Amino acid sequence: MATVAPATTDKFEIAGRAFTSRLIIGTGKYRSYEEMKAAHQASGAEMVTVAVRRVPLDRSSESFLDHLNPQLAILPNTAGCYNAEDAIRTARLAREALHTDWIKLEVIGDQTTLFPDNEQTLAAARTLVKEGFIVLPYFTDDLIMAKKLLDAGCPAVMPLAAPIGSGLGVQNPANLAIMREQLPNATIIVDAGVGTASDAAIAMELGADAILMNTAIAEAQHPAQMATAMRLAIEAGRLAYLAGRMPRRLYASASSPLTGTIK
Repeated sequence: MATVAPATTDKFEIAGRAFTSRLIIGTGKYRSYEEMKAAHQASGAEMVTVAVRRVPLDRSSESFLDHLNPQLAILPNTAGCYNAEDAIRTARLAREALHTDWIKLEVIGDQTTLFPDNEQTLAAARTLVKEGFIVLPYFTDDLIMAKKLLDAGCPAVMPLAAPIGSGLGVQNPANLAIMREQLPNATIIVDAGVGTASDAAIAMELGADAILMNTAIAEAQHPAQMATAMRLAIEAGRLAYLAGRMPRRLYASASSPLTGTIK
């Protein structure tokens, strides 16, 4: 009998770097550094995102940077930037201070919804790619914009599931499914809006390669337990996607076939 390889051996790559964990975790909103460290460990994540504009990069005062597991790859992000110029400047600062070419690109277009400005994001991505950055752009779940960002040289795209920190889960599953179908070779990382484990499983069942989340874990009553739940949900969702779900039917279909039965 053939054995099924667990999701933990099903790696994916970004810019030539292989990852076993399909969960990228954040650093904000934790009630204490101890809670953050426990959640990070429970998550099994191999990459952690850091808001460059919200931390003293010169280490002049204590911050979560002092409490990160050194084995975690740091993914700086440009959270808090509202135009391409600010995002580019912030990315350059992150590269100098954190010694990495990786950047999660965020250019926000609206202060209330925190929806991204796709046009400014694309403009910043084009500049940063030319400067040698590995750009992972956060954008709305728009297939055409995904194609443009990939054409600009981004090795992965990060469509939202719902507004940042909302916990609403995947609001437009058709958009993510279409993106997966139309971009079969692209690396798609769902970012923002996941609230609980079932949300993560749904995103993975739709074909996402990975999920980036922060608030869902940090604001849980028990962050480490939620991190464990998210890890398992992502593995389950990935396995379900690989397995291929049964077709949806309008009417019932008997579990036991009638052919060959005793009459």
